[in-house]
Amino acid sequence: MLLAADVGNTQTVLGLYEDADLRDHWRLTTEHSTTADELGVLLSGLFDFDSVGGICLATSVPVLVREWELLASKWAHAPLLVVGPGVRTGIPIRYDDPRELGPDRIANAIAAKERYGAPVIVVDFGTSTNFDVVSPAGEYVGGVLAPGIEISMDALFARAARLVEVDYAVPASVIGKTTVGGLQSGLVYGFAGQVDGIVGRIREELGAEARVVATGGLADLVAPHSQTIELVDGFLTLEGLRLVWELNK
Repeated sequence: MLLAADVGNTQTVLGLYEDADLRDHWRLTTEHSTTADELGVLLSGLFDFDSVGGICLATSVPVLVREWELLASKWAHAPLLVVGPGVRTGIPIRYDDPRELGPDRIANAIAAKERYGAPVIVVDFGTSTNFDVVSPAGEYVGGVLAPGIEISMDALFARAARLVEVDYAVPASVIGKTTVGGLQSGLVYGFAGQVDGIVGRIREELGAEARVVATGGLADLVAPHSQTIELVDGFLTLEGLRLVWELNK
């Protein structure tokens, strides 16, 4: 089976594939100082390494690449493919410097094009909120980066002494009757409005009514309140990694 690993700055999402079927998946906290052996002990409690025939890794934490290389050789005894420059993607990349692109963004674009066709816009609610655009010609043409929900709220709580941290939940009304309700309203409807505004400008620049797919840990919170997000695909990045693996194996 294939282990697809999307290692972000905040969270790590893992998926175990048997051919094209996602058999199991997990979401973990990313520890930037973890070692290969610590990873091995943790992951061995989730699945049997003997069943893993390959690992496809996308990470925005370069320091962890070496640990995953050691994990693949020592624990899984399986080949590791790290998505990055030189790896075949199957999608033309029209970006001034492709080396600047996060591999998760490429994986999202590949999977969105494969599953939903082109043109398509992916909105990934992660540490940052990423907008990635596939043109009507099926090319990756760039995107938009904005501060993510969690880091935006953390910054607000840190700078405003009278505000308290709140659960990420939909408020009872748009007009908050309490501080908590006001914060939740700003979170949900503020980010939904941000998505709609950016998507509108992207569509105008593309000259096409591109479909919009959301993914990431908080996509289910914001997507129902957006006028432009059509659907949520929580495993889009993992699917992109699987497609990259199939193309390169």
